[in-house]
Amino acid sequence: MGKDYTYAVARIRGRELSLFGQPVMEQLLACKTCGEALRFLADKGWGSPEKPLTEENVLEEETRKTWDLISEMIKDMSVFDVFRIADDYHNLKAALKLAYVQSGIDRSRVYVTGGRIEPELIEKAALERDFSALPKDMRGAAAEAQDTLLHTGDGQLCDIILDRASLEAVYAAGQESGDEVLKKYAELTVAAADIRIAVRCGKVGKSLDFIRRALADCGGIDTEALAHAALSGTESVAGYLEGTAFSPAAEALRKSPAAFEKWCDDLIIDYIRPQKYNPFTLGPLAAYILARRNEIKCVRMILTGKQNELADDMIRERLREMYV
Repeated sequence: MGKDYTYAVARIRGRELSLFGQPVMEQLLACKTCGEALRFLADKGWGSPEKPLTEENVLEEETRKTWDLISEMIKDMSVFDVFRIADDYHNLKAALKLAYVQSGIDRSRVYVTGGRIEPELIEKAALERDFSALPKDMRGAAAEAQDTLLHTGDGQLCDIILDRASLEAVYAAGQESGDEVLKKYAELTVAAADIRIAVRCGKVGKSLDFIRRALADCGGIDTEALAHAALSGTESVAGYLEGTAFSPAAEALRKSPAAFEKWCDDLIIDYIRPQKYNPFTLGPLAAYILARRNEIKCVRMILTGKQNELADDMIRERLREMYV
């Protein structure tokens, strides 16, 4: 990209020291209750003293801190769109459904932070049925999804339209970035999502047409072959994967659903971890963003597990590899 990120990388080096490693995660896991775990996180500087100590407040604040830090160092935040697109589409799905049911649900409970655009703008577009103010990649999918929801009331079909559009936008952003790290991240993200979709569709017996509509094209995956494999179930999908670059996913699939989900997320961390050693590129910044997202996701799993009184071993099985 022809830019020198030396200063930004130097700052990130210091922040990496505060990332949670496995020992800290074990300490968090050892907390008896969700309340105790939240207090542990507060002692580590998580959350904000100005907001109640709740799971959602703490995790949302940590997401905001991550993007605030990056935006302090990088003027053109569009280089990180590949990481932010999914949050926009999550908010779009929520906004369309809220507009459809005309519910009084607290908006703060359904929207997430970290996207390219403010949730309020997405909500306004959904309510007015005018998507011209949204990014180009969202407009057509938003209109199609809203029309589908209004005419059929089928929320799942609405989700399929937007989920595929989100994956296509992520893939396109990676291809257009000009950065090999972001390009590879996008390819792995879409591939992992396609495999997830195929597995889930196979388990519930979705039609070939439905599966084809849900899968997004990407490098390394033959979506037509994957769709046909999904028709015959999980073992067939695993058999297809054995002949691809994603063959380790087959073993994880056969082990357990939790092991497979873990493999999908660990795939990204395993790829991005070496980027910390490229000090003059965008790589360490991208790695830090993904490390923080992974860290927040793991903390969410632990807090949710504590709330639902799950056994520690059951929670531990689902935890992802840590960046540090």
